[in-house]
Amino acid sequence: MKEIVLITGASGAIARTLSKKIENEYSIRFLTRKKEADNEFEWDLENQIVDEKAFENVSHIIHLAGANISEKRWTEDRKKELISSRVDSAKLILNTLKKKNLKLKSFISASGINYYGTKTTDTIFTENDASGNDFLSEVVVVWEKAADEFKVENIAERVVKIRTAVVLSKTEGALEKMMTPIKFGIGSPLGNGKQYMPWIHIDDICSIYEFALKNPEIEGSFNASAPQHTTNENLTKLIAQVLKKPLFMPNVPSFILKLIFGELADALLEGSRASSEKIQKAGFEFKFPDLKMALEDLLKK
Repeated sequence: MKEIVLITGASGAIARTLSKKIENEYSIRFLTRKKEADNEFEWDLENQIVDEKAFENVSHIIHLAGANISEKRWTEDRKKELISSRVDSAKLILNTLKKKNLKLKSFISASGINYYGTKTTDTIFTENDASGNDFLSEVVVVWEKAADEFKVENIAERVVKIRTAVVLSKTEGALEKMMTPIKFGIGSPLGNGKQYMPWIHIDDICSIYEFALKNPEIEGSFNASAPQHTTNENLTKLIAQVLKKPLFMPNVPSFILKLIFGELADALLEGSRASSEKIQKAGFEFKFPDLKMALEDLLKK
């Protein structure tokens, strides 16, 4: 009998790519807002309702649900949604498992590399470093605390938190947003361009989840960021190079971004580096450790 893995955040690129990676070895179920297939089960976070059949005989949960950080301006309502979509969703799962007296082998939760704060610094952060003190790090801290409750409440044998960098994928996310203006010859770095941009190829982030799933000794927080560091300016130039497009526009001034995005602009104008040493020492090997190689793979397909 295959072990059952329940995945939340079913509509995202990571959930789709990961499920294809592991579907031969595991039986996959999804929690989704609108059921469209036999292995999908509905939930409604606003009203804290979930189809309890989703949890029957489940061994592992991979919790990827969470509203997109950079999709909209951070109004007070949006900030609440960013936290609620991560924390309240985990609480709903936990409470349902407790009610049904069910135990998991593992609860593997998405988390964010912004744990360390949105700032450009000489520090290369490791999992032992303290959290930052801005809104995004606050989101990640409460997100991870909600995941840790599964261990505290003795519902999961282990909890893994994957602190995810900017995921490079051709179909959605940062790369797609950066690629479009570059294709039209109007791409340019943001602000001074010197802010670091921790990144990871979509295949590697999915492989990290697979690695965490298959290795029961993996527990706690792990940075999921490629070993090669880059800045916003360097990433922009490399995308243009791989696409064979010129870059002649001046950098987008910080004040313009602040006018358009408000507080969210800080997340675009600041960024740190994060060490991938812990996950590598645990035995994980990156398929795309090099940025140019990663971009060529994604953009030349």
